[in-house]
Amino acid sequence: MQFSGTVTIKASRDRVWRFLTDPYAVSQCAPGIESLEIVSPDKEFKGVGSVGFGSVKAKFTGTVTWVELDPPNRAKMTARGFAPGSAVEASGEMALSDGPDGTTEMKWVADVSILGTLASLAARVMGSVTRQLTEEFFNCVKDKIEQ
Repeated sequence: MQFSGTVTIKASRDRVWRFLTDPYAVSQCAPGIESLEIVSPDKEFKGVGSVGFGSVKAKFTGTVTWVELDPPNRAKMTARGFAPGSAVEASGEMALSDGPDGTTEMKWVADVSILGTLASLAARVMGSVTRQLTEEFFNCVKDKIEQ
């Protein structure tokens, strides 16, 4: 599944960058995150999180790696996670630019693949649930940064 969008945030690009590249800050907005540990600062972190697609739920353990950081302009990351009988692989990229009146425009794209039991049991609701979780995430990010 591929997702993309643009979000305008009422804050400087530096402030948006600092929030979005801080795993502890971002984890406050990521639905289902239960724990987070930095393995290597500005490089890798791991965590545990739960996700549910309708009545199908799974707890994933995974690792996120920053593969490119160009402060405060753009960042790329990859993620891999595993749950009993299922796996997820994702990549994402964000690009920040100055918007009007001191705002920051963030363009983002994410490619997510879910494999195994979870994918087969939840296939028909996965897209809509993922879109809903993405909207919740970005609404939270905006609220936290714009405070």
